Amino acid sequence: MATVWQYFAPEEAQFAASGFPAFKVFAGTNFPVSGLAYDGAGTTAERAFWKFEPTNYGSGNPTCDVIWYADTGTSNAVVWEAALAAITPDTDTQDVETKAFATATTVTDTHLGTTGQRLHKATITISNLDSIAAGDEVWLRISRLPGNAADTMTADAILTSVRLSYSDT
Repeated sequence: MATVWQYFAPEEAQFAASGFPAFKVFAGTNFPVSGLAYDGAGTTAERAFWKFEPTNYGSGNPTCDVIWYADTGTSNAVVWEAALAAITPDTDTQDVETKAFATATTVTDTHLGTTGQRLHKATITISNLDSIAAGDEVWLRISRLPGNAADTMTADAILTSVRLSYSDT
């Protein structure tokens, strides 16, 4: 039994016509830092999407790590959600342009301390799999839910990467 890892960079994200995080590149002191700036003000969820093949997917719930930092905040919490939509080519009859996502799974991640721009990892165990199987065409949606009462950080949350892992057995 092995764990398969998929890595998703902010540069690879796709967006809907509205409700999406801004892609940003920060100069940094020693290297550039790219990310998706999910808005903390307001109540509108912002979403980014990645398409992938679940190579060697065996079974079980995938684990999704959202790596993020607060642009200017140093306290409070962010609510992240992850959802999957899977289509098996040549088998499923679903229209790819109208395919719905399975019910999203959420996690609340609290900023750890007073250091601004500190990296955090929010881990989501995705329990609604949409019948995912090896060889499928799969879309992953990552959202921030500032309208959720538990999302109390008003600063932007900068997503620097997403790491998806699952078992090959």
